[in-house]
Amino acid sequence: MGSSENPYQLNSPPPAPKRVGWKIFFGIILGLSIIANFVLFFALIAVGVQMLAGTGAGKSIVEKEIEAGPGSSKIAVIKIEGVINSKLAEDVSSQIKAAKKDKNVKAVIFKTTSPGGGIGASDRIHDQISRLKAETGKPTIAFMETIATSGGYYTSAACDKIVAEPTAITGSIGVIMGHFVLQDLLEEKLGIKPVIIKSGPKKDWPTSFEPVTEEQVAYLDKTLITPAYERFVDIVAKGRGELTREQILALADGSVYNALQAFDNKLIDEIGYMDEAIAAAKSLANITDAKVVEYKKPFSFEEFLGTKSFLHLDRNTLYEFTTPQLMYLWDAGLNF
Repeated sequence: MGSSENPYQLNSPPPAPKRVGWKIFFGIILGLSIIANFVLFFALIAVGVQMLAGTGAGKSIVEKEIEAGPGSSKIAVIKIEGVINSKLAEDVSSQIKAAKKDKNVKAVIFKTTSPGGGIGASDRIHDQISRLKAETGKPTIAFMETIATSGGYYTSAACDKIVAEPTAITGSIGVIMGHFVLQDLLEEKLGIKPVIIKSGPKKDWPTSFEPVTEEQVAYLDKTLITPAYERFVDIVAKGRGELTREQILALADGSVYNALQAFDNKLIDEIGYMDEAIAAAKSLANITDAKVVEYKKPFSFEEFLGTKSFLHLDRNTLYEFTTPQLMYLWDAGLNF
């Protein structure tokens, strides 16, 4: 017998391909919708926080109450927090100006948690504190929280009194400058040979494109390091009148000190906490009660949404990365 299959039977057409395009499209739309809702949600939270913070239009400083008291007698707390750079110096300067203008502010506490930073930025903050004292007569207290080394001590030296937490680290009086030598990386790894055309032999000292010589080190030490160091010592001598220059020089070898060592060496006036700093401010201002407020930057909607990227790399960033920087900085303090 032959095959029982019907020779005239037509094969069924192949199944139509699944239309995955629409699924992908709707998936993308759904994903974008979820992201948009999250952005809207956080934007609404941001607006709410801004309203609660009372940041009205044109307001440059926000006051956060940390201790109740009469509004006619206020103690302002200004933070010097993190590595001291130009941006921090600008923020501190604007807050100092607010304290100057407010007649109800009777004293200012500079709450410092900083390993130091740029010599220019540190010096500008010191200058603003000195002007605050000279122009208004308002007492100033430095309160060292956790760490106030190098530039952090430099700014504190301008204050009438220094209070440090029992566990605070301070000192590191000195100057540091470092930079990267990229010669081997460029020439041996990348095959790039820089060509430098300059008007004089010292124009690019020190350069990242060749090792630093002893002559260059001596030149930089005489021209930059020593003057910056001498200024640091002068600032401490002016601020800590009970210490002679010789005593300061003995302490100014870059060493860090714990609170007890700093107190014994007269680098600070008292070991205590914020309560002691507030008590010192009241005493110097001759007041018995005060409202203590912490100055803060107004809420920034732009910063909240992260539109300013910390990873943004431009020509200025590259310049700072490859150019030696004079610093009043304790490098190890960057870990705090």
